[in-house]
Amino acid sequence: MSTVQRVSEQGPSGPNAPGRRPSARRIVVVGNGMVGARFVEEVARLDPEGERVHVTVVGAEHQPAYNRVLLSGVVAGDYTPDQIRLPVPQTPGVSVRLGVGATALDTAERRVDLDDGTHLVYDELVLATGARAAFPPITGVSAPDGEPGEGVTALRDLADCERLLALARPGAPVVVLGGGVLGLEAARGLAGRGARVSVVESSPWIMRRQIDQSAARVLADCYEDLGVSVHSWRVASRWIPGTGLVLDDGRVLPGDALVVTAGVRGNIELAKEAGIEVEHGVLVDDFLATSDARVHAIGDCAQHPGGGAGLVQPGWEQASVLASRLTGAAPQARYAGARPLTRLKAQGIELTAFGLVQEEELGPQVETVTVSDPHGRRYAKLAVSEDRVVGAVLLGFPQAAASLSQLYDTGAPVPADRLALVQGLPTAAAQEDAAGAAPALVCRCNAVSRDDIEQAWLDGARTRESIAERTRATTGCGGCVRDVNALLAGMGGGRSTEPVG
Repeated sequence: MSTVQRVSEQGPSGPNAPGRRPSARRIVVVGNGMVGARFVEEVARLDPEGERVHVTVVGAEHQPAYNRVLLSGVVAGDYTPDQIRLPVPQTPGVSVRLGVGATALDTAERRVDLDDGTHLVYDELVLATGARAAFPPITGVSAPDGEPGEGVTALRDLADCERLLALARPGAPVVVLGGGVLGLEAARGLAGRGARVSVVESSPWIMRRQIDQSAARVLADCYEDLGVSVHSWRVASRWIPGTGLVLDDGRVLPGDALVVTAGVRGNIELAKEAGIEVEHGVLVDDFLATSDARVHAIGDCAQHPGGGAGLVQPGWEQASVLASRLTGAAPQARYAGARPLTRLKAQGIELTAFGLVQEEELGPQVETVTVSDPHGRRYAKLAVSEDRVVGAVLLGFPQAAASLSQLYDTGAPVPADRLALVQGLPTAAAQEDAAGAAPALVCRCNAVSRDDIEQAWLDGARTRESIAERTRATTGCGGCVRDVNALLAGMGGGRSTEPVG
């Protein structure tokens, strides 16, 4: 837990916090979510005594930062709210203000006005305002004031979790609107708590952006086995509280609750009203600077040509790059864009997808290997170009997922026996010498390699919790828990029975 410091700034020449070194430059961070908190943590690591910069972070929520990616795990009962809390640096150069929102930005005066009547001046401003749930224009889904309608909730914060768990009692029908990763994870968690769940997706198949149609059919079967009914290529027309969701074909899916996971909108209003250039996000360059060189944006509110919004790994990479720049540790650090990898965190379902997998993306120069086993609820697709992995979908092949994602990350050549590779079977080593290649990552969210984990083990870390404390592995999306457990088992370490947040 953090200690809230009530810090106010009454004039452009005063400090933003008691005890700030006069020479320290003032950085104000608007937003105390995952990416804003990681930026502050990185600054504290690079400048632990606050000699170069002093950071003041303001967050509208009244509680410390937490890992929003794991909210579906809270719904499932895999985590408690305390287990998904993020660390708060206890250093002289950091002040945290909770329950305070920014209302206006004056770039000429370099001042941020807050909703408690105070304001902060800055030398550098970091916008980490994140995104909010997008409620589609469907009757009954949202109230006239824009708030969720009766029986409706998003899944963006802990308050949403509490609301959903109060509505979704065991045995009760629940409808999830949106068949993307978050919607499917929420559906699995609710089913695990005994709810009767229906998923509605307007695209031709679930996880349309990440997997191909053949994989989606097998995945839908996996969910049907769990008692979750999947309705793809269906449009919702009306939500009737206490009754359910009416579809475009006239069917009514019963529901005491409606969980909306149908997309997000970046919180860009503060930047837009200040005259900073925006589109669907705040426009940033490779230095993560906006059209105002003193204002920066990271995370879900930022729009970079290389993408990254909505993903934890790119957001944390942006936070690291910007912290290195603003502390002077690496002034020329750049963000090069995202290489997304998706892991579906649903108990009993092992799905990993990355790179080029859709048929329309695969040109004649791309070779593919496909294994389809609908009866066994397994599907694999590997895409290779010039002997390098360029994409894969792996449902029910966890061993192959680990090796293929490493080949994708490192750019190493694929072995000749590609079918064995897809199936997770032993393969002959590639002919090309891989010496000098980047180490294979186990935790992509935090850029933790196998070497890092082995070194932590040699330094005395014997449990998943201690590995997480030393390396941050497993504290991002949680998708590498299996791999870390396997490494620990192979090294003779113990396996934790507690989830890591």
